[in-house]
Amino acid sequence: MPGGRQKAGSGRSLKEVQTVTEGLKALYRQKLLPLEKRYCFSDFHSPSLEDADFDNKPMILVVGQYSTGKTTFIRYLLEQDFPGGRVGPEPTTDSFTALMHGKTEAIIPGNALITDPNKPFRKLNPFGTAFLNRFQCVQLPNQVLESISVIDTPGILSAAKRRLSRGYDFPAVLRWFAEHVDRIILLCDAHKLELSDEFSRTIGALRGNEDKLRVLLNKADAVDTQQLLRVYGALMWSLGKVFGTPEVLRVYIGSFWSKAFRVADYQRMFEQEEEGLFADIQDLPRNAALRKLNDLVKRARSVRAHVYIISHLKQEMPLVFGRDNKKRDLIHELPVIFSRIQQRHQISPGDFPDCAKMQEQLMSHDFTKFKGLKPKLMSALDELLSTDIATLMPLLHQEELEAADQPGVQGGAFVGSHRGPFTERNPFLQQNGEERGGDLPDLEWTVMKDKPKYDEVFYNLSPSDGKLSGTKAKNWMLSTQLPTSVLARIWHLSDVDHDGMLDDEEFALASHLIEAKLEGLVLPQELPVHLVPPSKR
Repeated sequence: MPGGRQKAGSGRSLKEVQTVTEGLKALYRQKLLPLEKRYCFSDFHSPSLEDADFDNKPMILVVGQYSTGKTTFIRYLLEQDFPGGRVGPEPTTDSFTALMHGKTEAIIPGNALITDPNKPFRKLNPFGTAFLNRFQCVQLPNQVLESISVIDTPGILSAAKRRLSRGYDFPAVLRWFAEHVDRIILLCDAHKLELSDEFSRTIGALRGNEDKLRVLLNKADAVDTQQLLRVYGALMWSLGKVFGTPEVLRVYIGSFWSKAFRVADYQRMFEQEEEGLFADIQDLPRNAALRKLNDLVKRARSVRAHVYIISHLKQEMPLVFGRDNKKRDLIHELPVIFSRIQQRHQISPGDFPDCAKMQEQLMSHDFTKFKGLKPKLMSALDELLSTDIATLMPLLHQEELEAADQPGVQGGAFVGSHRGPFTERNPFLQQNGEERGGDLPDLEWTVMKDKPKYDEVFYNLSPSDGKLSGTKAKNWMLSTQLPTSVLARIWHLSDVDHDGMLDDEEFALASHLIEAKLEGLVLPQELPVHLVPPSKR
């Protein structure tokens, strides 16, 4: 083009786009979508993309066998219960639940959800009513969900429990989500490493998205050190066998719930593992543009291979006689056709679909309706891969530099206090909270009834000038064996005047919140009126 100015849809120069997402949408609409429509890409692979697929927040898909702690893990992240979030030793979650941010709490059923153009779920319609009846969106006014969305999934059933069909293609639904999310978290139970048929099929549905996958060995504090080593080794061996690759997946070890650790010796190791996982999650909003670019390139390479396959099948078909026999022969020879296309067009084997699956899909298609190769469209696709993506890289680097100054995911388990004694061991910190000021009603202080009990512990810790230093308070709080991220949240709520110390009322409040967590209750996002110490009102 004159002056080297590349067009990106609607006659607009690619160099004039303001964001990477805007450029990717334009490239997809002009250079990739026409090929997908002409060669029926969505009939064999994933449906076409919409604006919501580019604009949505980073999504996390939580997958695992039943009773591995998927829903409890999500509650731990959000520090909040959510509708439908039942937990128990039996398979309790029977639906796909998309947790997204909303100003008020609301539940949107699946059949209504797929009609919303602002949600990235419209292309789930082909999975049918049986799936949509088991799909819902829960909107919550939760700070974590301002940055990311979370997808809770039904538990993968063991061989003994899987007697009846779910009524929809469970692995296919997981494959769709795996292609559209930014991170896949696979939970495994330290007590239950059974690889059922459905588990193996589920892992197969995640193939091709290993770069998004993180594995959590959950409930690890329920076994001793020797057993934990054996379980970890068995898990790595099992995953290597299922994935069939020599690469080692990243496995985090811990117990992701807000209760005290049963084995105190694990606390520091589990906290380091949690820090690593949380840092990975916090980076998702910063890396969202890069992930979208990477997924579009991956899709473009798959489309290129698909076009050559379909156009080759069309070219080989006779005009009139012997079509059925030729179709059968071509399907049988598909592995050889793949090899020829790889060599002729220099395409990587990894860009091709699963041969056996495509052979099955081709049985129901009329080859005479396939389209022949159109060089102009292929030239545009080659330009996208070789030139257009490179043109967006400076803009991507600029967005990454700007995102580096952003705090990432905030709220829930990611909230701490810069002034608290847990700063060193908790990287998930919030900017200094707003002062709790103003006139509060003269309500009874909920903590008062147990304050004499808390005062005895407070004065045994030898306060100075009526206050406990951060170090003394921290050492006492760590003795409860609650996760450091939870203790940091409790400190953030209890240090009402933000002076880095606790007086007798603040210590009593911290003790009250610790007991609440040990009983399995959820901490408030902000301190409610009835918990604010009287002297701080």
